[in-house]
Amino acid sequence: MEKLYRVLKFIFWVVFVVIYPMLISIYVTLPLFVGFAGLIMVLGIEKEKYWHVFFAFLYMLNLEINLSLPIFLMPISALIFYNFVKDKLAFLKLCPVCVSIVSVILIDFIYFFLLASFDFLLHQSSVHYDSLLLFSLIYDIIAAAVI
Repeated sequence: MEKLYRVLKFIFWVVFVVIYPMLISIYVTLPLFVGFAGLIMVLGIEKEKYWHVFFAFLYMLNLEINLSLPIFLMPISALIFYNFVKDKLAFLKLCPVCVSIVSVILIDFIYFFLLASFDFLLHQSSVHYDSLLLFSLIYDIIAAAVI
């Protein structure tokens, strides 16, 4: 029974990583889960669970391709967070939910800052910054609180 549960869980994550970014390109009101995927990637690196890193990276890459965003900007923002910011959150260690929520918020802000910088440097408009991004951030926070 345990093996069946693990197989079903694996199949769920494969389907989610492959199908959900395609649905986002069709239904633009679905949340992006950029920060949540970045958090999964950071936790996978930290706990040496490389399947988590692989699935998070694949999700981010698939999302960037489906939404025509700059390639590798999401994983880069998660790695910037992991290398430069993660250790600074040591004062929140008593509240693991707080660490997850702050991590997701910071990963989202790093990503949107990098995306805005990319757009400014190349005189493009990759994303329309509106209330949908705020809703996506709220759903990221909820997903981080649930994990």
